[in-house]
Amino acid sequence: MYAYNEFDRLAIHQRAAQYRDQLQRHLRGELAADEFRPLRLQNGWYVQRHAPMLRVAVPYGEIQSRQLRALARIARQFDQPEPEVLRAAQTAQSAIDPARPAPLLVHGVAHFTTRQNVQFNWIPLHRSADVMDLLAEVDMHGIQTSGNCIRNITSDALAGIAPDEVADPRPWAEIMRQWSTLHPEFAHLPRKFKIAITGAREDRAAIGWHDVGLRLWHHPQDGLGFRVQAGGGMGRTPIIGRVLREFLPAADILCYLEALIRTYNRWGRRDNLYKARIKILIKAEGQRFIDELEQEYQRIIEHGAAHRVSEAEVKRVQGQFFRPPEPADHSNAELKLARILQAAAQDDTEFVRWLQRNVSAHRNPQLRAVTLSFKRPGQAPGDASAAQLDAAADLAEQFSGGEARITHEQNLLLPWVSCDQLPELWREARRLGLARPHTGLLSDIIACPGGDYCALANARSLPLAEAILSRYQDLDELDDLGPIDLHISGCINSCGHHHSGHIGVLGVDKDGQEWYQITLGGSDGRYIGGPAQPGKVLGPSFAAVEVPQAIEALLHTYVEIRQAGERFVDTVRRVGAQPFRVATQAVRHITAHATLA
Repeated sequence: MYAYNEFDRLAIHQRAAQYRDQLQRHLRGELAADEFRPLRLQNGWYVQRHAPMLRVAVPYGEIQSRQLRALARIARQFDQPEPEVLRAAQTAQSAIDPARPAPLLVHGVAHFTTRQNVQFNWIPLHRSADVMDLLAEVDMHGIQTSGNCIRNITSDALAGIAPDEVADPRPWAEIMRQWSTLHPEFAHLPRKFKIAITGAREDRAAIGWHDVGLRLWHHPQDGLGFRVQAGGGMGRTPIIGRVLREFLPAADILCYLEALIRTYNRWGRRDNLYKARIKILIKAEGQRFIDELEQEYQRIIEHGAAHRVSEAEVKRVQGQFFRPPEPADHSNAELKLARILQAAAQDDTEFVRWLQRNVSAHRNPQLRAVTLSFKRPGQAPGDASAAQLDAAADLAEQFSGGEARITHEQNLLLPWVSCDQLPELWREARRLGLARPHTGLLSDIIACPGGDYCALANARSLPLAEAILSRYQDLDELDDLGPIDLHISGCINSCGHHHSGHIGVLGVDKDGQEWYQITLGGSDGRYIGGPAQPGKVLGPSFAAVEVPQAIEALLHTYVEIRQAGERFVDTVRRVGAQPFRVATQAVRHITAHATLA
């Protein structure tokens, strides 16, 4: 866990004080709404469908127990809408479709996002400065979680502990965070800019889907460096990032990023919001963009390479990462673990399933990483109540040295769990409702807040997620279906990453009504989905009531035609979309007939 120094803390506290002054001037009428808007956005404050939304930065997902407790306090004390605001929101949402279930307008919760941030949906704006002060007290903020700047840098939730890791990406992510925070040249880019980094052989950071994706690897002669991809992204035009450098010396990464973002800043579209991302520029210019980037990079190198990362700087940042004491004796670790777990299991199939699904290998054989699930009926995917946040903080302190990680899948991971504590952790997590053994299975759904909260959304995500999650609770059935990534987005901005789902669901608007496209065969780049690629649209969009039945038809078809041991996404790629299209069309006709009847 990276420990902030006094310079880091001073910057955060000064930023909070600046924001308080800006807010007070706005509330006094001295700053008009249009003048205040860029100032609040720079600190993570949006105005959404019903109320302000705050996005809190959690760099590369690492979070301390004291920070979880601060988030719990914010949820409990500040994420509370005025009664008239909540009533108006409920009335407005119910009017969308009276036949649909009541909207999940829940307050007093924090929401884990796919980019390892935390969001709150109901904090009144006049209380926002108090929240920024509280965050600053625990080394947190909302800086650059919004706006056309370099956003929160994300990484693998297993960074620094994964057995397949070539090098720990966290120090490099931290160096990039320090370099990019309040960068004067890159504060007003053509569009938002997202960087992801991994040091593992398996891509668990979805680097191909980012504006810049970085993979650490060792060159036989040149040592540690990066494979650099750029121009990835979702939205209206899903594109996998293009490889710009197979190998870039690690010391030159900031020089190269400066050249890349400077080239984008110079030539990126500012006259068209939908064509402003770097993916459009690289797609349009191709080799011309790469040539100019390389020329800019050479100019930076030739003029002293001020941002070349020295070995001393890497060691300094590495030294700021503190971890709990680890068991030193690795002898017979696997045998010891087997005995512990055999004694603890005692024919308890739920515990065995939890070990298989929610417990990951660790570079230290005496340790494991454990996923706490935040997916269950009655709770939006990725939502954590104040009580759950406090409980997670307790678990992190008791079992993981006070550290947790927010995952891309909208769960929490405990990275430093001793093997002999697994039975006790499981019992405590189960008591808290956080031990559902379905990580990577169908019910481990990714979903954005959708139209219940977001002003950009065309349709609601959460009622669909609730319907599907409630339907698929049988663990035997889920295990039989195997690994399936189901991702739901409420609009084309793709915050639910529907493009990368083995099954993706996208909310669209048809004459003021909520409809949904279904895509098949997408992947975020992990081994279980093969290389990163966007899913393909199955056909015409479905009415909201048809989607759960369409999903069921897809899965029934998969079970009928799969080969022995074949995973869902592999079946889709082997046989194509046609069998699944036929199955969902049948559901569409049955639903239409039932509605008419």
